[in-house]
Amino acid sequence: MLGFVTWTLLLLVWMEILRTHLVVSGRIPANGFTPDNAGLSFLQRLARAHANCIEGLPIFGGFMGVAMMTSRTGITDPLAYWFIAARLIQSAIHLASTSPNAVKARFFAFAVQMAIGLYWAVKLLAG
Repeated sequence: MLGFVTWTLLLLVWMEILRTHLVVSGRIPANGFTPDNAGLSFLQRLARAHANCIEGLPIFGGFMGVAMMTSRTGITDPLAYWFIAARLIQSAIHLASTSPNAVKARFFAFAVQMAIGLYWAVKLLAG
């Protein structure tokens, strides 16, 4: 969970560093950004990668929280590193390219996370 939260924060910090550079260099006024960084190709992908993390955080954080509160981290721990690896890969591909092959690879990384989440849900619900 710490890796997921840290990665989410790092994406946000990276986005704000790039935005600050654009403002300080005079390329964009401080009030010239949209929330999704529309019109700024890389920054737009960075905003989406960050949003993807934010969207998944309550779901996967919830699973981790339930596992911890019920002393069943044995369910989540074995796949936690696979989960964070898939999340990092998804974000990296999102930042690197929007080619059809990249989108397919990004979806595969996303699908791995969904499969892990479903596994956790079933195991945690089974008691």
